[in-house]
Amino acid sequence: MKNFVKYQKMYYMPPKVTYDWVSKDAVDKAPTWCSVDLRDGNQALIEPMSLEEKLEFFDLLVDIGFKEIEVGFPAASETEFMFMRALIEQNHIPDDVTIQVLTQARDHIIRRTFEAIKGAPHAVVHVYNSTSLAQREQVFKKDMAQVKEIAIKGAKLLKDLAEKTDGNFTFEYSPESFSGTEMEYALEVCNAVIDIWEPNENNKCIINLPTTVENAMPHTFATQLEYMHKNLNSRENIILSIHPHNDRGTGVATAELGMLAGADRIEGTLFGNGERTGNVDIITLALNMFSQGVNPGLDFSNMSYIREKYERLTRMHVYERQPYAGDLVFTAFSGSHQDAIAKGMTYREERGEEKWTVPYLPIDPQDIGRRYDSDVIRINSQSGKGGVSYILKQSYGINVPEKMREEVGYLVKDVSDKAHKELTPALVYQIFSENYVNTKPIFHVDEYHIRRGDSTFADVKISRGEEVNTVTAMGNGRLDAVSNAIKQYFNVNYELSFYEEHSLTTGSSSQAVAYVGIQLEKKTYWGVGIDPDIITASIEALTVAVNKLDTLAKQDYITDKRMIEIRNHIQLNYADISLDDLAQAFYLSKPYLSKYIKEKSGMTFGDLVKTIRMKKAKELLKNSSSTVEYISQSVGYPNVEHFNRLFKKEYKLTPLQYRNK
Repeated sequence: MKNFVKYQKMYYMPPKVTYDWVSKDAVDKAPTWCSVDLRDGNQALIEPMSLEEKLEFFDLLVDIGFKEIEVGFPAASETEFMFMRALIEQNHIPDDVTIQVLTQARDHIIRRTFEAIKGAPHAVVHVYNSTSLAQREQVFKKDMAQVKEIAIKGAKLLKDLAEKTDGNFTFEYSPESFSGTEMEYALEVCNAVIDIWEPNENNKCIINLPTTVENAMPHTFATQLEYMHKNLNSRENIILSIHPHNDRGTGVATAELGMLAGADRIEGTLFGNGERTGNVDIITLALNMFSQGVNPGLDFSNMSYIREKYERLTRMHVYERQPYAGDLVFTAFSGSHQDAIAKGMTYREERGEEKWTVPYLPIDPQDIGRRYDSDVIRINSQSGKGGVSYILKQSYGINVPEKMREEVGYLVKDVSDKAHKELTPALVYQIFSENYVNTKPIFHVDEYHIRRGDSTFADVKISRGEEVNTVTAMGNGRLDAVSNAIKQYFNVNYELSFYEEHSLTTGSSSQAVAYVGIQLEKKTYWGVGIDPDIITASIEALTVAVNKLDTLAKQDYITDKRMIEIRNHIQLNYADISLDDLAQAFYLSKPYLSKYIKEKSGMTFGDLVKTIRMKKAKELLKNSSSTVEYISQSVGYPNVEHFNRLFKKEYKLTPLQYRNK
């Protein structure tokens, strides 16, 4: 990068620099907001918006709460002119909203502008001319006096035409390329314009200071602005406005320091759209204030809706890391971040905290319409036990015990790591369920009967393969008695080391969830049971845990590690998986793989895929409003009639009957 020597500072400091703004540590009130999406933003689009699209965007800005909206440059094109007329003649402008139009300080353009705004209930006429040294020398080839005269003539013509045109008008002047203008000269030009307009308490004017091209650090602009703020004529009757661009990537900082230095008003756009690197992002500015307890006066509570309209109408894309609005800005994949967020949320709930202090989240995502389960904690190979546990609790009511969380976290991370995919909450629960709730490869308890006397006795019917035996045992409680029956039958001596339970849901269909941990040779095995009856849930959890004991493992009955990986692979690709795909993924021949699956799972490959697809279909029927045809396609059945037959055979109900039930 040798060419740095050809660059130099392109800004000018005030003759007297003051830093009063530095004593303020925060913005304590919202400025007057002016959206320039329909002018500055629109002219920066590859394909500018049509008249109908601009009308829809205008309505969006009104809904958000903007009271000042720059709607265009009426003299620039017929579309701009007709849009202005449509707003006025079709009564699109609410009584409390002021429209703004832009015009160069040129006679014919100003006159065309007033033709466009005739009859406006209230309009700001924004006139500008460039004042910087570079523009004077290279573009206009005029000296200071000549450029100042352009501003004066424009200001006089605005005043003259306003008196002759039907409507209610406010004047605004911008010394374009302000930050590249000598400060004494910028002040001289602005004061000349002010003297012509003669603003008063009931008829103020706007002086707008743009960083047309950002060429300095934000604090430099703040000192420039403070100089103007302190030296403008009739300052009490001036609305001091700023229009930051983002060429150095510091548009937001420039605007915030500008407010500290005296700015009353800010012009910007949604998501920072604009020429080159864009205008200042009003959403970021407003929500920065919001995050410190200041009412921004704009409503971004439905950010997804705003973003959808913006992207559709502008054909622009909101970057995934765009502050507040991007897909990933609240998302924590990191295990330590997820753990901190989960603990912060728990702390907030337990203490009934009103103030928001959750680590890693500058605002509550729900305040702008985002969701904890899909926007905040998302699961991939970088995630940790805290994030996985949070997803299970938030989405499914499963409050994984602290001692169990590490194992569950590693299990889920491993699936994501091998699949190189992010895992949805539904898939996280499926992995959890397959490994801790529904995994009974060796035996299961068909029935149990409890008898009480001096001790508790349990008659337990245990099914192992095709063998069914009833075992009687004694214990110091119901779960202990059933546990002793299992120990007796398998001749194994594990320790029942952990038990926890809680309610899973509420109401008449409430269910209980029980967690059981057993220890054998210093290794802990976990199981989870879910049932309306807490004892049944406890026995189910115990059964799952014992099924995992290495000493019980027989090749005829147990699903080994490879089979778990095969099932996980099918779960991640169930919609279009084939035996060919699976054989290729695990480097096995199709005949061997087919036989292996049958031996380890007791099902053919086709039946295994069908079972997973049917479970997914049930979930979609229960939790979405998608059509049966869409669900059939999404789970891997292009023929909906075939899907209906399979579903009814599996669950004795058609898909629609299941949904209605």
